[in-house]
Amino acid sequence: MARITAGITTSHVPAIGAAMDLGKTAEPYWAPLFRGYEFSRRWIAEHTPDVIFLVYNDHASAFSLDIIPTFAIGCAESFQPADEGWGRRPVPVVQGHPELAAHIAQSVIQQDFDLTIINRMDVDHGLTVPLSLLFGQPAAWPCRVIPFAVNVVQYPPPSGQRCYQLGQALRRAIDCFDEDLDVQVWGTGGMSHQLQGPRAGLINQPFDREFMDRLVSEPDALARKPHIDYVRLAGSEGIELVMWLIMRGALDATVREVYRFYHVPASNTAVGHLILENGGVQQP
Repeated sequence: MARITAGITTSHVPAIGAAMDLGKTAEPYWAPLFRGYEFSRRWIAEHTPDVIFLVYNDHASAFSLDIIPTFAIGCAESFQPADEGWGRRPVPVVQGHPELAAHIAQSVIQQDFDLTIINRMDVDHGLTVPLSLLFGQPAAWPCRVIPFAVNVVQYPPPSGQRCYQLGQALRRAIDCFDEDLDVQVWGTGGMSHQLQGPRAGLINQPFDREFMDRLVSEPDALARKPHIDYVRLAGSEGIELVMWLIMRGALDATVREVYRFYHVPASNTAVGHLILENGGVQQP
């Protein structure tokens, strides 16, 4: 049977992708950030999964303000990098896993979560930057990826509780897929940041660090945080952190923290990163 072996969280700042694409990773501004992912690259090389279920938010690349699904699962064979206004990133095409994606869609929808099924879409920096941070710049991504887009751009977003419960439904779906697959779930976005208005540039380090602590040790309580607290304390874009709760809901109740990294700033954003391995005590 398929099994979830680990979960990863990471920010998906577009400027990080640009720094890699333009060969700026060794520059003084960027070097400390990329050093923070050196352990993760070694770890993923030894723990490369068959499939990554990658939770991210689209930035008006696949969806416009005309149609905004709350949850959308990519079921296609492949996904092209999106042109976000300056050409497509020079990264490999993402190869999907339509069989597993279709199984997840059926199972999760039958568990009363409404998903939008996407059979064609381009994927933007929300998805490609995390892959680049962990895998570098390969000729092809070393595993298949199922894109899962969450609306945290247009009000109203899903609650943290809903995202956590969706992660639990995702776990049940993957556990009953009849193929021997090593699956990782990645939650991306965040951490605290605001890109516009009088609070543009806001970063709340105590909030970020507490969020990472509670995500590991008390996710049930963290999931009950009201969405307005994210906006007030972590900035208008801090709401992206609810996507981390999908990852955490898909893991065991007890997890082993393999690695943690936190860095400020990266293009006016706090960057957070965790690697969590399942600890053997499943969610009820």
